[in-house]
Amino acid sequence: MLALVAMLSFASCDDYETYGERKEREQDAISAFIATEGINVIGEDQFHRQGDSTSVEKNEFVYLNNSGVYMQIVRRGCGSPLEEDKQVNVLCRFTEFNILDNAMQLRNDYDSRTLDKMTVVRTGATYTATFVSGAMYSTYGTSVPSGWLVPLSYINVGRQSRPDEEIARVKLIVPHSQGQSYASQNVYPCFYDITYQRER
Repeated sequence: MLALVAMLSFASCDDYETYGERKEREQDAISAFIATEGINVIGEDQFHRQGDSTSVEKNEFVYLNNSGVYMQIVRRGCGSPLEEDKQVNVLCRFTEFNILDNAMQLRNDYDSRTLDKMTVVRTGATYTATFVSGAMYSTYGTSVPSGWLVPLSYINVGRQSRPDEEIARVKLIVPHSQGQSYASQNVYPCFYDITYQRER
């Protein structure tokens, strides 16, 4: 059975609060989270100079301008990047933390046998995906948050075949515009810790 925690603690909003005000509140929450967690934000130029990598020791997250996502690559992963024009089943373990409500919202990392599965297709630099099973599927439906797909341009998605190999792992700060359906509707950001591995 999927382990779910503190299911969907929604951000309470004043009925008269404008979308612009809610976005401003979201950005304030992200800024406070970055400060509290001691995150060192770097730009894309520095990220590329470092070989598209972030220092875990320095708690670096790169801010990606196009998406507004902040990303830390904890492990680039074994195997290779996803191939073009091929549907691949990708298995993920994750935690989802609601930054605005300061609450763990959803997770599937309690049991090593529990995974979320999504089908992913890469077309050039564009990734499309659909959840087919797991906690995200059960809670939010088939739509994969765009923020979950951002790391796929920078990591390998393989399977561990030797003890010295590790699957890809990233940490993400995802604004509502790149998030799951409830985050998008209620304008709140989420912090994710996600692993990615190929099903076979």
